[in-house]
This record gives sequence, structure tokens and C-alpha cells, in this order.
Amino acid sequence: MSLGGGGGGGQMQELAAQLEELEEHQEAIEAEIERLQVEKQEINEAIEAIDELESGATVQVPLGGGAFVRAEVRDIDEITITLGADYAAERKQEGAVDTLESKQDTLDDRIDELRSEAAEVESESAELEQRIEQAQAQQMQQLQQQQQNE
Repeated sequence: MSLGGGGGGGQMQELAAQLEELEEHQEAIEAEIERLQVEKQEINEAIEAIDELESGATVQVPLGGGAFVRAEVRDIDEITITLGADYAAERKQEGAVDTLESKQDTLDDRIDELRSEAAEVESESAELEQRIEQAQAQQMQQLQQQQQNE
């Protein structure tokens, strides 16, 4: 389907560009929601591990690059939690879980904000699609009138 041509071609191209921009924005929002959901899942797994681990347990510790080392947990009572902005803090087991649950709440809030934004973008896209359809119909009418006048 060609969106250019005819007297309203510039308007059609502008509307098509706006629609493409909205679609790209929608994709970025969806990717961010997915990233945050993965982060939430990782936090869930950490909470489960904290709840289930005991001192003396053997675990696989990631070294990076897909490499792991087997290690024994000496003390599950003190857990280091990243707080953000390159800060970390040691927390007692219960405090670590509370901190992680607080992170989850923050992620939930951000996901809700992004979903609202995605709904707004979807609404804008639907309106823009309607405008494109109307402009196309108008362009077709003008083209038919021109053909009748020739």
C-alpha cells in the first residue's frame, strides 16, 4: 500500500512516519516491561534461595561468562544486597528478603506505569491509523474526481 502520491502525499507521509514512531515506542516499552519481569523473576529466585539455603549448603556461584564454581555457604545470616548506583549493603536474612521484596514492589510500580504508557501509545496509534484511512479515502476521492474531469 502506497501512502504517498497525489495532493495529500506529504500529509500521508507525515502520518505514516508518526505511526512508525509510535510503533517503535510501543516496542521499546514492551521490551522494557519484559526486562523488568525477568528482573522480578530473578529476585523471586533469590528470595526462594535465601528462604531455603542453610549454612553448610553447597551452591554453584556464578563467576561470569557462564562459568560457575562450587562453594559451601558458611553463614546464611548475613547477605549482601545491591541497592543500586554501585552500592551494596549487608543484611540479616530477614532484612535481605525485605529489601528484595521492596525492589519487587518498585518494579511492579514501574511495570504498571509502562503498561499505562503502552495503553496510551496504543490509543494514539489507533487514532493515527484512523486518520491515515480517512486521508487515504479523501485522496482516492480526489483521484476519482480528477479522472472524471479528464
